[in-house]
Amino acid sequence: MKKWDKNLEYDVKEGILQGQGVRKLGGDICFTVAVPDKKTCSLLLYKKGKKEVEASIPMESSIRYGDLRSVLVKGLPAEKYEYNYRIEEQVVTDPYACHITGREHFGKPVKEEELRGRIISDNYDWEDDKPLMLPFEEVVAYGTHVRGFTKHPTSKVKKKGTFAGIQEKISYLKQLGINQLELMPVYEFSELESMNNSPEWMKYAPIEEANVRLNYWGYTPRAYYFAPKASYAASDDPVKELKDLVKELHRNGIELILEFYFPKGTKASLVLDCVKYWVLEYHIDGIHINRDYAPVEALAHEPLLAHTKLLTEGFSLDEIYEEKTLPAFRNLAEYNDGFMLDARRFLKGDEGQLSNFTWRARHNPDRQGVINYMANHNGFTLMDLVSYDEKHNEANGEENRDGTDYNYSWNCGEEGPSRKKRILQLRGKQLRNAFALLLLSQGTPLIYAGDEMGNSQQGNNNAWCRDNEQSWIEWRGGKQERMLLEYVKALIAFRKAHPIFRQNKELRMMDYLSCGYPDVSYHGKRAWFGDFENYSRSVGVLYAGNYMEDKVSFYVAYNMHWMPHEYALPGLSGEALWRIAIDTGIEGAGAIYQEGQEPILEEQRMITVPERTIIVLTGK
Repeated sequence: MKKWDKNLEYDVKEGILQGQGVRKLGGDICFTVAVPDKKTCSLLLYKKGKKEVEASIPMESSIRYGDLRSVLVKGLPAEKYEYNYRIEEQVVTDPYACHITGREHFGKPVKEEELRGRIISDNYDWEDDKPLMLPFEEVVAYGTHVRGFTKHPTSKVKKKGTFAGIQEKISYLKQLGINQLELMPVYEFSELESMNNSPEWMKYAPIEEANVRLNYWGYTPRAYYFAPKASYAASDDPVKELKDLVKELHRNGIELILEFYFPKGTKASLVLDCVKYWVLEYHIDGIHINRDYAPVEALAHEPLLAHTKLLTEGFSLDEIYEEKTLPAFRNLAEYNDGFMLDARRFLKGDEGQLSNFTWRARHNPDRQGVINYMANHNGFTLMDLVSYDEKHNEANGEENRDGTDYNYSWNCGEEGPSRKKRILQLRGKQLRNAFALLLLSQGTPLIYAGDEMGNSQQGNNNAWCRDNEQSWIEWRGGKQERMLLEYVKALIAFRKAHPIFRQNKELRMMDYLSCGYPDVSYHGKRAWFGDFENYSRSVGVLYAGNYMEDKVSFYVAYNMHWMPHEYALPGLSGEALWRIAIDTGIEGAGAIYQEGQEPILEEQRMITVPERTIIVLTGK
C-alpha cells in the first residue's frame, strides 16, 4: 500500500526490517527507527541544507515490528536529502544516523532540533584495505585527541585539529616507531554543557555568560555513536575524511583504535550494533570501551569481532574461554591505571613499591593483552609528573577542586617551570627513567601524545574543558625537548630490536628448559637474591637469553633510590661478557648505545648504579 506526503514526488512503501538506521536498497532508501508503543512517529525529509520540512511521512502501525517502525522511499536521491523523525511533537535526530549535519563548528551552540541525519554514500573505494591484526606484543601505541594533536600553531600542518591533520602527521608517527594510534571519541557529541542543566543557555552569547563549558574530551551521554564528528573534518565529508585516514594509517603499518564512552542506560543492542558498524564500515582495528555499562563479554563472544582488538578495564576470562583455552587471535586486553600507578610510585621512590612494579613489568597473560602507560589524558602529562607536586586546575573554573589529588608526582625540587640546571637535569633523567620503565616492560606500551617531547599542561591534571593551548600539543620544543624525543625514538627501536622485552606470554620465573637459568630472575647485592623489603627501591632483573632465538641475555638494573647501589651480576655462559646497552644517566639518544658498539663493563661481577638511574646490560 502506497503512502506519501503531497509534497513528495516519490512513492512510499512498507519498510524492510534490517536493523535500525538507514539502508540503501538499490535505488530505494529504507528508514527504520525504534518508537515506544502508542507514540506517533513521522519521517521528516528536508532538501539538503534547508531548514523547512519538505515532506512528513507517517510511520503507521502497519509497518511496525515490535518497537521498530520502517518505511521505504522509492527512488529517493540520497545525496539531495537529509532527515529527522517527529515522535509525538518532538523532532528527534536518528540515534543511528551515520552522518550528522549542524555541528560543523566546534564549540558553536546548536539546538538538537537543528541537527539533521544525512544518508551516506556506499561507494567508497577501500582499495583492498583491511585491518592489520598486529599481535599485542608487536604494538607500540600512541594515544591522542583529534583536535588537540594538531590544533596548536606549532604543529605545521595545513588542516589543524582534524582527521586530515592527523594524516599529515603519519610520517612523524612512523619515524617515532608507533604502529597503533588510539583516538579519544571521534563520533558526534555535544561539546557544550550547561553547568546548571538549564535549557535556557542557548539564548546566551557568549556562552560564558550562561555558565556553559566545553566538553573537549567527548565523554558525554549526548552523542550519536554512528557518525564521525563533523567539526573534526577539514572537508564537508567527515565520513570520507576519516576513512581516508584509516586507509593511509594502514598503508603505513599503523592500526587505529577508537575509544567509545557509553553512559548508564545505554542499550546493549546499540553498543553491539555500533561496534560492528565501525568495524565493517571503517575497517578500524579495535575499540577501547568503558566496562561499566557496555556488554563487554557479549562483544568478546561476537564472531564478527574475533579479529578486532577489544580493550577495557578487565575481562572475566573464565566466562569467555573454556578453562586453559587460548584464543586463536589474542584480541582482548585489560586497559586500566594499574601499571601507571605502581610505576609512578616506583619512579618517585616511594617505599614498598618494588614488588608491585616487578609484577607489573612481567604481567602479560597468555589469554589477553595488557596495555601499559605512564600517563594518559586523565592526569598529569609526564613532564608535569616530574614538575609539579600538586595539581593546578584553577583554569577549569572549579576552584581547583576537580581532578585527582593522588598523582604520585614529584617536582624534583621546585614547583612548576624552573631555570635551575640541577633541577632540569634531574627532571630530564626522571623522564628517561619513566620511558624506560614503560618500554622495557612486558605488555603493550602506550605513549600519551606529546610526552615524547616534554609537552606540559601547566600542572592541569583534568583538562576535560580546556580547548586551548593548555591542552593542545606544542610541537616547538627547545634543546632538551628535542633530546628527549631522540631518546624515545631510540628506546622504541631498542624494544623492537629485542623480542625479550615483548614476549607473547607470561614470564614464569622458572627454569622450565633445564638450562640453568629461569626465564626471568631478580638480583641485588647478592646475585640471585633480590631485596624486596619495604625500604628497597632498587633491583636487578635478568632476562635469560636461553629462552630466545638469538640467545642474548639482558640485565636491567633499576635504582629509583636517591643513593647509589651495588648489584652483583650473575655469570654468563661461555665467553659472553656484560656490556652497557642503556644508561639513563646520559642525555638524549646517547643513553642508548648502537648495536655492536656497547662498551664492555670493566667489572664483570659487580656494577654500581648511580642514584635515580636505570642501566641495561647485554650479555654478548
